[in-house]
Amino acid sequence: MAGIQSQSTRLPADEVEGLKEIGKILGKRDWNFSADPCNGDHGWISQPNQIPKNVSDFQNNLTCDCAFLNATICHVISIVLKSQSLQGTLPPDLVRLPFLQQIDLSRNYLSGQIPSEWGSTNLVNISLLGNRLTGLIPEEIGNITTLENLVLEINQLSGSIPQALGNLPQLQRLHLTSNNFSGKLPMSLGKLTTLKEFRIGDNNFSGPIPNFIRNWTNLTELSIQASGLSGPIPSDIGLLTKLSDLRISDLSGASSPFPRLRNLEDITILILRSCNITGRLPNFLDRMPSLRILDLSFNKLSGQIPTRFNALKGLDNIFLTGNMLNGSVPDWMLKGNGIDLSYNNFTVEVAGESCRSQKVNLFASSSQDSDYGILSCLAGSSCSKTWYSLHINCGGKEQTINGTVFKGDRNTGSSMFFVTGTNWAISNTGSFLDDGETRDEYSATNSSTLSMTNPELYMTARISPLSVTYYGFCMGNGNYTVSLHFAEIMFTDDKTFSSLGRRLFNVYIQKELVLEDFNIVDAAGGVGKAVIRKIPVTVTNGTLEIRFYWAGKGTNAIPVRGVYGPLISAISVDPDFEAPSEGGETGKSGISVGAVVGIAAASVFVILLVLGILWWRVCLQREKTLEQELRVKQLSSKSKQGNREFVNEIGMISALQHPHLVKLYGCCIEGNQLFDGSYLLDSALKLKEKNSLMELVDPRLGPNFNKGEALRMIKIALHCTNISPAARPNMSSVVSMLEGKQDIEDIVLDSSVTKGSINTAWTRLLEDAEQSKYGLFGDVSATGSSTSAVDLYPINVSQYLNIRETRP
Repeated sequence: MAGIQSQSTRLPADEVEGLKEIGKILGKRDWNFSADPCNGDHGWISQPNQIPKNVSDFQNNLTCDCAFLNATICHVISIVLKSQSLQGTLPPDLVRLPFLQQIDLSRNYLSGQIPSEWGSTNLVNISLLGNRLTGLIPEEIGNITTLENLVLEINQLSGSIPQALGNLPQLQRLHLTSNNFSGKLPMSLGKLTTLKEFRIGDNNFSGPIPNFIRNWTNLTELSIQASGLSGPIPSDIGLLTKLSDLRISDLSGASSPFPRLRNLEDITILILRSCNITGRLPNFLDRMPSLRILDLSFNKLSGQIPTRFNALKGLDNIFLTGNMLNGSVPDWMLKGNGIDLSYNNFTVEVAGESCRSQKVNLFASSSQDSDYGILSCLAGSSCSKTWYSLHINCGGKEQTINGTVFKGDRNTGSSMFFVTGTNWAISNTGSFLDDGETRDEYSATNSSTLSMTNPELYMTARISPLSVTYYGFCMGNGNYTVSLHFAEIMFTDDKTFSSLGRRLFNVYIQKELVLEDFNIVDAAGGVGKAVIRKIPVTVTNGTLEIRFYWAGKGTNAIPVRGVYGPLISAISVDPDFEAPSEGGETGKSGISVGAVVGIAAASVFVILLVLGILWWRVCLQREKTLEQELRVKQLSSKSKQGNREFVNEIGMISALQHPHLVKLYGCCIEGNQLFDGSYLLDSALKLKEKNSLMELVDPRLGPNFNKGEALRMIKIALHCTNISPAARPNMSSVVSMLEGKQDIEDIVLDSSVTKGSINTAWTRLLEDAEQSKYGLFGDVSATGSSTSAVDLYPINVSQYLNIRETRP
């Protein structure tokens, strides 16, 4: 201290001692107390050549005010130690610096609690962003009447917000994002009329968005994303006419109309995502001259895009994905940039290059889907063959792992839909905000060595600021296992602030939530470690959809701003059944090989499959009332086969498991029959007469089946059940018709054919069957039951292919 006392500019001894204690508690070891802290050298202020190159936000400044007693006395007024990964705690000794106005300890590794002693200071700015702080916000902070900025985001603080914070008459910035706060926002916050910025996203608050926010008439930025609060958005929010940045997302609660925002003429960013907003797009959005980003995605908006939206053509991004908008799409949007219209009900036909634009996303934006269950933008993609697997190296180049080729995935864009040359496509939505970059990157690359099995799959990853969806199409129907490969490569595994990031996102497969608030680091047990989540799925219409969605949770400023959202390293989709050899052909009709071969094993089996699948729709209308719908196959009831042989054969059939094989749940040998073939055939013919064959289809299937394939199978079944044996097609014709190689002739109904003749023919058919010792499965009498039509599958695919290859 003697050296300092000899200087003309001096820091009082008690402040020097206070700095020593503060540095010790913070873990700041490079302060040089042999030099004057107010001279701006010797570690007190870092020079440009002393700033680490790999830390963009590094700051190391201690500032003094030396205007006291004719510039002979100095006092510390600011301490800024940013991005230094200090590993200590917060020092109560700030009270020993009576003139201190600013303490900025952003992006360090500090732990512990906020000292209540700080309540007796005259601080103006407190910034503790990006640390490991826990506990409550001390009530005493409400005593700092000079406080203008309180930044506590990205910590582990908890509890409710103190009422005392409403006593801060000069508070302008209150940032509480990414903590564990809970409870309702205190009414006292309504008194903060000087407030300009309010951020509370990624917390666990409860209750609705409070109406008192209408008092914050000086507010320029409001962020309530995944805060835990519920809707609706207060109608008085339109009174905040100084707003330039409004972000509200992921609200629970009832639906509500679009908020009245017509007076927000200074707005530049407007995000109202997943807020249960209903109704039409308002006309006043075109009267926001400063607007650059508009995100209204994942709401319930309907109607057409207003013609006045033409004034929005200069926006950087427009996201309207996931609504119910209809009508035509304005030409300027089709030719625009950074526009996402996916998942709507527009009448425009979209195909070809307009779908594949990396500037406008039109995927599934049209109500005119493909006849084969393929969504718009895939309708033009022909299925030259059926695929039974899918492997993608997300965000990286093509890799071969243990003989399996993982296709490369390196295309990027904020509103992108891209179809590859094989059987998959990718749709991306969103733009990374606040990252300071003019061009977003949608893939991440690891810069260090990864020690894990198959590290090539984890060196790169696909990232998205909102939603990224992978689609597999032209796939064979059946059960699959989806393997999602994850490894966090954007955070670090050390004791620095770069390790404090928290990434949370949701995963949907076939539109069902399978992973909620998924945290890669927690699941894998650390950064840079692989974790694979295996999820069983069913493909019913040849299409598989895997979507990764950011629901507003997790940090967004570690290690820098703009790091958030879903991350996926690789995707594997493998069948749970014995699939045909790679590249098995499929017919023009889009019917997969498995569907063709099993049904075509015998014409009798075709009848049983079709009538079995549709049986409940007709037969139960008669007089049967069951707890579950049944699919029934009737075999001989007068066979000479003994009970033991019967049981053995039933056991054999029930043990067979395959996605293309009928599953047997039970049998019945009682005298009362549940199956009436003549009634089925008679009812089916009546529906044919009325051109209403599709009424046979189980309505529980909804839209999740191929109407063309179903109608084709029904017509073939009717041909195969013709009362005249000569009119029934042979097996090769059945196969050709199912494969789409042969047209199905129209069924000509003979008015002379009565129900009695059908009954007689059916009885004769049963008698003929009883005289035959061996049928398709032997002479077995069984009654099977099932709960879903998808349980009725054809026989083993590989077996069938072998049989076909040996045929002349």
